[in-house]
Amino acid sequence: MDAPSRSDEFVRGLSEAVGGPVGSHAVPRRSGRFWTAGRIVMALVCLTLALHWVQKSPCENGAWTGYKQYREMCYTDVLALYYAEGLSDGKVPYRDHAVEYPVLTGAFMGLIGLPVHAIGENRPGFNQGEAFYIVNLVVLGGLAIATVGVILALRRRRPWDAALFAAAPALLFTASVNWDLLAVGLAMFGVYAWAKRHPVAAGILLGLGTAAKLWPGFLFIPLLFLGLRARRFSQAFTASLVGLITWIVVNAPVYLLYHKSWDQFFSLNRTRGIDWGTLWYLGVHFPFLGALPGFNRLQTNIPSVNYLQYGLFAVCCIGIALLIFMAPRRPRFGQVAFLVVAAFLVFSKVWSQQYVLWLLPLAVLARPRWGAFLAWQAAEVIYFCAFYGELLGASGKGIFPESVFDLAALLRLVTVCVLAGYVIRDIVRPERDVVRDTYSDDPEGGVLDGAPDAPWIAWWGGGPEDEEDAVPAGGQPTGGQAAGGQTALAGSASVS
Repeated sequence: MDAPSRSDEFVRGLSEAVGGPVGSHAVPRRSGRFWTAGRIVMALVCLTLALHWVQKSPCENGAWTGYKQYREMCYTDVLALYYAEGLSDGKVPYRDHAVEYPVLTGAFMGLIGLPVHAIGENRPGFNQGEAFYIVNLVVLGGLAIATVGVILALRRRRPWDAALFAAAPALLFTASVNWDLLAVGLAMFGVYAWAKRHPVAAGILLGLGTAAKLWPGFLFIPLLFLGLRARRFSQAFTASLVGLITWIVVNAPVYLLYHKSWDQFFSLNRTRGIDWGTLWYLGVHFPFLGALPGFNRLQTNIPSVNYLQYGLFAVCCIGIALLIFMAPRRPRFGQVAFLVVAAFLVFSKVWSQQYVLWLLPLAVLARPRWGAFLAWQAAEVIYFCAFYGELLGASGKGIFPESVFDLAALLRLVTVCVLAGYVIRDIVRPERDVVRDTYSDDPEGGVLDGAPDAPWIAWWGGGPEDEEDAVPAGGQPTGGQAAGGQTALAGSASVS
């Protein structure tokens, strides 16, 4: 089992305050002890979610007077949209009101909101909005706990990796800002199903995640490229096809019966302007410099921004595909999944505060090292605070200059890019990948784990093309790879 005080330089440095890292002759943990690493991590995520509830509690009764939701930094779409989406009037999503979210999220809102409305309709003292928020908080919290359970199941030899998600400050501040944890949970269930070599189940779960928020569908992109390199394309294609069918099945009834309402989400995304804190926003509000050349014109030309964001994302996906084919060893699924979603967010015209939840579990799978992860989380917390200051400023209660928010947004953007850069470095130099210090290949790779590369990969400059050089699933490298891999791993002392 991995000991972070040995394998992670950041944790090793912190451990000096309590006597240093675990020694090589330390007595192993006695069997039968209750507080195992997994249980500690599960308790940690419960504590984080409890603190999140406390942090949001000033806003849960809906009495948002004097910009209280901004001053207390406790705003949540969940409570606001209970009224804005007509749930407080008993309106059925899509049938009676055009919901601005994908179908599964709208259904989730209705499944909780309509019973709450029915209970409170004839009870004047019953706070429907508060009840709706609390039920959502409990369900979303359960999905966060389940996500930690999935990470623990994927990383049985590295249980402390899951603590990165469980104790993440971004989870504490944004868990119930919106319904993003629904898609996060479904996506991680899909990753687990893939890791357990069930491509059909993986496709169904990732397809459901895509029906809740579109980003889980992006995970099929690296899956197909990895399957192509590993001669497992048929399984990756099966998962992708099942995912597409699942998404169609979920959307079809609403599309056919309430097409205009169904199109609300897509129409909003097409016409929505540039949001605060994005790359495109910084182009006009770059700290201390103001507008950069060409960005002012984009503010009023949203169709051009749409083409640019999707075009740049497509270029990034092509680059990630080349990275997959040309890397000395096939990248792990978690690594390239993180890169794809990060690329989408970096170039998106909308980057809401809670979107950090999309990256959290993928960052843990991609690069479970504490130093760069905590730097990124610190930047997210700074942005979270600056965002509410910017909201107060827009409401006429300014508390700091615009440049403060601009710097916070730039810091968030830079730390995500730096973290992506570290992941790319680990792919190009796989001896630096700490997960492969513990596992021989890819613990979340499923049928990709230990699979040989296709013969044509050698032409791209990738890894060995002979099956005898492949890494057996769950085992150790064989052939020439064993000696080279062990030598490289032995020299992987430098971490960030």
